[in-house]
Amino acid sequence: MKTLADLEKIKNKTLDKMNIRADREEGIRIVVGMATCGIAAGARPVLNAVSDEVSKRNLKNVVVSQTGCIGVCRLEPIMEVYAPGKDKVTYVKMDAEKAVKVVAEHIVNNRPIKEYTIGEADK
Repeated sequence: MKTLADLEKIKNKTLDKMNIRADREEGIRIVVGMATCGIAAGARPVLNAVSDEVSKRNLKNVVVSQTGCIGVCRLEPIMEVYAPGKDKVTYVKMDAEKAVKVVAEHIVNNRPIKEYTIGEADK
């Protein structure tokens, strides 16, 4: 990186990967818990898998972000899906494979995967 233009290219590439765009339509937000507990449990591959799948599918109405501790460390990695007009869905004990499946089923086909949710965790 030698110029301000180079830095701008890096910034734009990163924003595109994270799918955070100022001109995006209102839509779905996917949040992955990335506190120490989440990272130790494997949240980074979950975040990367979700980001890659959203990007690969070119989902313009979806933003992927991270947050700190969601508060249920024993169920990490945790991923939450916020969709306009719907209740938040909290997925627990996630891995990269499950995260890709959530994007395909919940985000694309509007069918939450109940067996991955917090309500099913202790059954």
